[in-house]
Amino acid sequence: MDNREIAERFLKLSTPLVADACVRLGVSFNAAPSGIHPVLPDSRIGGAAAPVRHFGSVDVFLEAMNDSETGDILVVDNSGRYDEGCIGDLIVIEATACKLGGIVIWGAHRDTPELQRIGFPVFSYGHWPVGPVRVDNRTPDTFKSACFGEFNVTRDDTVFGDLDGVLFVPYKSAIDILQMAESLRERERLQAEAVRRGKTLREQLQFDEYLAQRKLDPDYDFRKHLRKIGGAIEE
Repeated sequence: MDNREIAERFLKLSTPLVADACVRLGVSFNAAPSGIHPVLPDSRIGGAAAPVRHFGSVDVFLEAMNDSETGDILVVDNSGRYDEGCIGDLIVIEATACKLGGIVIWGAHRDTPELQRIGFPVFSYGHWPVGPVRVDNRTPDTFKSACFGEFNVTRDDTVFGDLDGVLFVPYKSAIDILQMAESLRERERLQAEAVRRGKTLREQLQFDEYLAQRKLDPDYDFRKHLRKIGGAIEE
């Protein structure tokens, strides 16, 4: 599966559906720390991760773009800093020219009005007017991995992002995850339509039967019940 197919299929999905699919399949995944949001609310990204660590100069971003594929998502490790905007309008314009799929920053961006006009998907902690004034030494893993909160992102990851946040899942499992997410989406769509026609969600999920079973077996939880009847509302 290439980046184009990943991005196209994710257009009809969401990060909650992807997360639920991972849980249902037993696939390990990571979520970006709370507070990572898109510059534009309608931004959606799906594609292979292109990790890069920032040391104060934009040359690492340009070098990462040299080795990127169409649709890759640039994942920037700026140590979660709020006190410098490490990505601005020129780098975003270059990312657009390189046909990247988006940029996710563990840190902050700047040039917000310009980024909004460009319309390219950028996710970060927020905006900060001052750019980097430091130049640190590179490390050997500059393009091998990007720290993002308490975990590392590598080229073995696929990135999904929307207004709810950003997820990192194993690239090798992307097909199975998308298929499961699509199945969950369809199931939830049918349930929502049934509610509109007058059949409540409690009826569909046989909630009275669940409560009765709970009285007999306190270990019978709602997720067991949902899996038994093939419902969908939690993972």
